Amino acid sequence: MDRTLVDIHTGRLFLRFLREQGEISLLEIARKRFWLFQYGLGWVNAEQVAIGLGAEYRDQPEEQLRERCRLWFASHVRSWVSNVGRKRVRQHQAAGHAVAMVTSSLRQMAQPLADELSIPHLICSDLVIKDRTFTGSFELPLCYGAGKLARASELVTSLGSDLQHTVFYTDSITDVPLLAAVGHPIAVNPDVRLRRLARSRGWQIEEWTKADRPGVFPAWAAFDSQPSGTER
Repeated sequence: MDRTLVDIHTGRLFLRFLREQGEISLLEIARKRFWLFQYGLGWVNAEQVAIGLGAEYRDQPEEQLRERCRLWFASHVRSWVSNVGRKRVRQHQAAGHAVAMVTSSLRQMAQPLADELSIPHLICSDLVIKDRTFTGSFELPLCYGAGKLARASELVTSLGSDLQHTVFYTDSITDVPLLAAVGHPIAVNPDVRLRRLARSRGWQIEEWTKADRPGVFPAWAAFDSQPSGTER
């Protein structure tokens, strides 16, 4: 999702949105930006993050967050959606591929982007809901690292395919488990560590951020036998 289908980290845009709404202080923004930096590098414990984030949403109505994220997407995110990402999704769809978005973001934050791009399958982080209210717990496994791989594999299998016939795009070193498992891994706008690893393993590298034109659609993606396309 971040720096693949969207040219910027959406977490930063959400913090900006909350600040404009008067819901967060500058000190809290600085603290959360530092956390986002660590999270993107895989320097934090995903389980501990889930506990902390879940506590923030405990007892809040799910509809409240869903509506807030709709407004946020329209006002802050839509203009940052990658032109190359849009084109690549359409190319996969035109080739008859099943397309899924796989992200550690909350469902309420990711769903507007999936809707915008007409992506039917969404694998993401889900907070447990009871009586239309968040309990403060997450559905397991967490959609991060090995958990993201497990959940993506389950979806691909349910669609009658397998990971060797799957394309996966991501910018993050934290997605190496899934990158290593698919038949066609693509590092998009990769961070330094992922770029180094992609080069060493011969994985395809593409630069999408603010590109004026889409890259060449790989020949194997157009003619392979019913692969699934997944976008981080």
